[in-house]
Formats: sequence, C-alpha cells, structure tokens
Amino acid sequence: MKLFAEKRQHFPHPQDTTFEGLLFVDDRISVDILLEAYSFGIFPWPQENVPLLWFSPLERGVLMFDDYHVSRSFEKFMRKTDFKVTFNQEFEQVIRNCQKSYRPDQQGTWITSNLVAAYIDFHKAGYAHSVECWQGDRLVGGLYGVAVAGTFCGESMFFIEPNASKFCLHKMVMFLKSQNIRWMDVQMVTPLLESFGARYLRRDVFLKLLTDAKASARALDFKTAEDGVGL
Repeated sequence: MKLFAEKRQHFPHPQDTTFEGLLFVDDRISVDILLEAYSFGIFPWPQENVPLLWFSPLERGVLMFDDYHVSRSFEKFMRKTDFKVTFNQEFEQVIRNCQKSYRPDQQGTWITSNLVAAYIDFHKAGYAHSVECWQGDRLVGGLYGVAVAGTFCGESMFFIEPNASKFCLHKMVMFLKSQNIRWMDVQMVTPLLESFGARYLRRDVFLKLLTDAKASARALDFKTAEDGVGL
C-alpha cells in the first residue's frame, strides 16, 4: 500500500485556488483520487445542487500535539467513565452516524451518499480509519479520518452520549502520539477543537508541515491501539 501519492495527476497545484480556497470542481471520486488529494493537502467538501468541490483553504486548522490539552473536568470524566474504544471495527456505522448527526450551524449534511461510499472504499483500501466509543455493547460515539502522507486528517465526529466524541478524539491523539506523529489536520477550527488547542496556520506553513511529514511517513500500527499501548 502506498503511503501517499508522489505526483499530482488529477489536481492543480494546491496554491492555485480562488480566494475562498476552492481549487477544483469534479464529481469523480475514487481511492486513487482521494489518495492524491490528501497527499497534497486537498479535501472534498460537497455542497447541495453543485458538482463536487475540492478545497485547499488559505488557512488550515491544525492540532499540534505540543499544544494539545484537556480541561480538568474532562480529565476527571475520563478517570471515571466506563467508555471503551475500538479502532476500525465499525467504520461504516461511524461514518453513517456522522452523516445523520445534527449540526446546529448548518442545514443538511456535507457527508453525501456518494462521499460515504467513497470513504468506505478508502477505508477498505487502508487509508480511512475510525475510532468507536462503546458503553457496554452500545455504540455511543465515533470519529473517522484519513491517514495519508505521514499524518492524520480528522473528518467528522458524532456522539450519542455526552463526551463520547471527545473521548474518541483524545484516544486518537494518544494513539497518533504513540506512532511519533506530531500533529493532526482538522481542516477547520470549531470551538470544541479550539478548546483542545487547535489553531489556524497559513496554507504555505501547512503545506510545508505536510511535506516534512512525508519524509518520515510510515504505516500506522493499529495493533498497538488494540493492545492499549500509548492510550
């Protein structure tokens, strides 16, 4: 399995965008196209009634793990909770729950049926991953994202029980740190992500980080996550 695409064949240069960060318009989406996109800091962001839009925004949300922190109240919660996590056990359930999750700041969902199908294929190819949060045998939260080019891009989260998605994010950060990864691409900084330490970087700074990450890229070892190492 390739860790990233070496060359651009489908997309323009990621800095050749509109002022809004729009780079490309194309409904085609496949494992190879997604691999190329994430290898060069590009991601799809569907909107209703228009062809598929691909973005490389002027500012990029990033969670640098040196800046990562949790509140005292969440630390206390984690010490007492009966939540358990798994990795890559129910990817399709996670993405479908993210698709139907209510977002107070938006109408509808950007996770279209075509996108769900494409990311399920990306997961089967080994590039998209999920964290599942369980309370007993009930799935109560989850997170999915993409591991390409030596880093991880968080895509979406959902929760049914309070703090379940936060718990998934924390466990993913701990796992990535155990894999010697230093940061996570979060695309946009929501108030929740800001509370964990996420911030915006200029696109050129982000692309340099991505280039540097490729130099030490290696496959993620999820067996260590299953064993609880670093979590």
